[in-house]
Amino acid sequence: MTENIRPPLPPFTAETAAQKVRAAENAWNTHDPEKIALAYTVDSEWRNRAEFLTGRDQIVQFLQQKWAKELDYRLIKELWAFHDARIAVRFAYEWHDASGNWFRSYGNENWEFDQNGLMKRRIASINDLPIADAERKFHWPPGPRPDDHPGLSELGF
Repeated sequence: MTENIRPPLPPFTAETAAQKVRAAENAWNTHDPEKIALAYTVDSEWRNRAEFLTGRDQIVQFLQQKWAKELDYRLIKELWAFHDARIAVRFAYEWHDASGNWFRSYGNENWEFDQNGLMKRRIASINDLPIADAERKFHWPPGPRPDDHPGLSELGF
């Protein structure tokens, strides 16, 4: 697979859309901005909360800053809907700041892909909820979520 083609390709089916969502979750859980940015078009447009980004360089810089602040980040994504070259996702992730304060961030993303399976648009709305360490639900070693770890629906989100 080259960096210019990222299967599965649109138009998506329920199976291929779910595969695309899990691949994105796995990539983000690596915390590797350069690798993650390759899944986006070179001119990809993002809205993340109130930030607007264009292109892979800005994506890499954004993710580097994100994970410098959001420590021990663990993410779960779930397919919400899909149509042709678009996928809607709901997600939650847990992280703590440098002072040890834990948060669970919830949100929704709308994704649009080009014909090569690269994401050309990502629109994310996210809310942060302070949580106690004892309220955490995302427990696995750094890296992708293990297949036997429950997803959002199984956790009651």
